[in-house]
Amino acid sequence: MHVTLDPDTSVDLDVPLAPELSASHEATGELVATRDLSGLAPPARPARRWTPKRVVATPAALDHPHGLRIVERVEALGIEVERLPANRLTGVRGDDERQTYVRAKSTMAIVVSPPSRRKLQPIAPSADWRFDLAEGCPAHCQYCYLAGSLSGPPVTRVYADLDDILAGLEPYVGEGSARRRPEEGTTFEASCYTDPLALEHLTGSWRRAVEFFGGWDADVQLRWTTKYADVASFTSVAHHGRTRVRFSVNALPITTRMEGGTARLEERVAALGVLARAGYPVGLTIAPIMPVPEWRQEYGHLLDLVAAEVAGVPDLDLTAELITHRFTPGSKEVLLGWYPRTQLDMDESRRTTKRGKYGALKHVYPKDVMSELRGWFEAAIAERLPACRVLYWT
Repeated sequence: MHVTLDPDTSVDLDVPLAPELSASHEATGELVATRDLSGLAPPARPARRWTPKRVVATPAALDHPHGLRIVERVEALGIEVERLPANRLTGVRGDDERQTYVRAKSTMAIVVSPPSRRKLQPIAPSADWRFDLAEGCPAHCQYCYLAGSLSGPPVTRVYADLDDILAGLEPYVGEGSARRRPEEGTTFEASCYTDPLALEHLTGSWRRAVEFFGGWDADVQLRWTTKYADVASFTSVAHHGRTRVRFSVNALPITTRMEGGTARLEERVAALGVLARAGYPVGLTIAPIMPVPEWRQEYGHLLDLVAAEVAGVPDLDLTAELITHRFTPGSKEVLLGWYPRTQLDMDESRRTTKRGKYGALKHVYPKDVMSELRGWFEAAIAERLPACRVLYWT
């Protein structure tokens, strides 16, 4: 079953896009996999700017200046905005889970953020505090970590009360669990539940956030992560070094088979170089790390691409965050509903269970696999990218 989601992004829901990975140790200690990635499916299409099929705005959103700015921006692109009669989104659910997924992923709703989102929460180890300017993402990553984290159909919701959200950040500077990395000041993560760059042409929200932090005379840093590469509009922003843009990158077999609708790996790396040369602190979010066939060579190629791109960048400020693949019972159920023939490895028998701070169960790689992966990454980054600071491994 092939479903066209919008003019620029399509995904085949019935053809396996990724192999089943069965990591094991041989006498050499090398991680191997039982299946080859080649020949299973054509590579995912390269990303273009997302064009939602349906854009709606709630009455409450239209009471906010930024909500009106988003409407104006969307309509200028020739996209109709449906004004809803009430602050409730309807017409998203289909006859089955996959139809609901398709409808939701092609819908953008302009709404007001729920009150619970205005009270910031710590977001270790990424940053001191998490705040949200949107919820949902137009990409089609088969391992999507939002699966099971957000309730209801995966509609992309963009927040109209941007000015109020930004104004509410100041009381958190230096408070609570803040200052995890003192050299960076108090850090605010803005991409927990979305990909900012994927929506920027529709909302303008992240440019305004970058400008806000750039003009904030305080020891603070805005952080966001993206799988997209449309960064030209950010090079001239007066960021004053207070925004770190991290690019979510991975081995080519993963980016080409599991990350539908995103920018090509080479495009993301090039975008990182563009922003680094524009004086931004930049970063790599290498995630989710998986022991794919020939994983050392594949991830080595990734690091070599980055090293070539940032060579000669003056005053380079580069970090890396290393995140291995994990899943929960809830996320597995959701992902299998979205991608029923995925071959992403979610076999619990090949994992170790781990419980989070509040008792949530996660399936992670066994200790020996984690140790081998971590040892290789830390050594390879030190060798290929000596200026890069590894912030954490998880």
